[in-house]
Amino acid sequence: MTEFISAVFDPTMPFFRYALLTGIFASLPFGIIGTFVVVRRISYIAGAISHCVLGGIGLGLYLEKAMGITWFGPMTGAVLAALLAAVILTLVSHHARQREDSVIGALWAVGMATGLLFIARTPGYVDPMSYLFGNILLVSKGDFLFVLALDVVVLGLVGIFYHKFLAVCFDEEFARLRGMRTGWIYLLLLCLTALTIVLLVRVVGIVMVIALLTLPAAVAGNFSRNIFQMMLLAVLFCAAFVVLGLGVSFGLDLPSGPIIIVIAAIVYLFTLLGGRVMTALKK
Repeated sequence: MTEFISAVFDPTMPFFRYALLTGIFASLPFGIIGTFVVVRRISYIAGAISHCVLGGIGLGLYLEKAMGITWFGPMTGAVLAALLAAVILTLVSHHARQREDSVIGALWAVGMATGLLFIARTPGYVDPMSYLFGNILLVSKGDFLFVLALDVVVLGLVGIFYHKFLAVCFDEEFARLRGMRTGWIYLLLLCLTALTIVLLVRVVGIVMVIALLTLPAAVAGNFSRNIFQMMLLAVLFCAAFVVLGLGVSFGLDLPSGPIIIVIAAIVYLFTLLGGRVMTALKK
């Protein structure tokens, strides 16, 4: 751990500081939006959005390298693909409930397939593994600024629509009967989830994005009495997982994304076992 701290303050390794700061500040949207995802039980929808992101990334790489459209890069494509998937899934959820699972499965597979096809047609060598499994050490100053902008957007919108988000998460039908336009609120929630997922892909990759979006919130739920406490603890747990994961991966010379997820999963397992033990002792 001493070597890890030294690397953070090493002036010749600015990428390590960007990785650490990005992980800490990214924990804000991860914890907040992850709480809504867990409470609303839409992790399968978040999974479909995350896999559609690869389609946008592949399109961005193809347009940038093959067509010379430099302003449309992988990040732009990822954001557009994620938002488009959020819109489609909202429409399906509210107007085609009997086919919701089929559409989610189709988007999940088609998003991945489209991305791989675009990557295959992109000139030069493109390693899809960095997008599938992430590498937080590759984040740049631009990525860090994107994280800060997303923090502002998420905190602002959640602050404004906090009670409406709660209504949609806990009893959407009752909220609709009270006159709330739940479709738009649900769409806004999925769009925020989509933007958060795009950021998560940079940290842990498409394959493991659901774990870091849900595990900190799931752990926090075992220690919380209300949603606000759950959000706060989820942010803290997520930041702790990222920092600890970076430290362990640096010391063992292993990929940071999988280490972060394994640590989060171990903590979640221990909280579940601890809860069961406490329940058994009370009886």
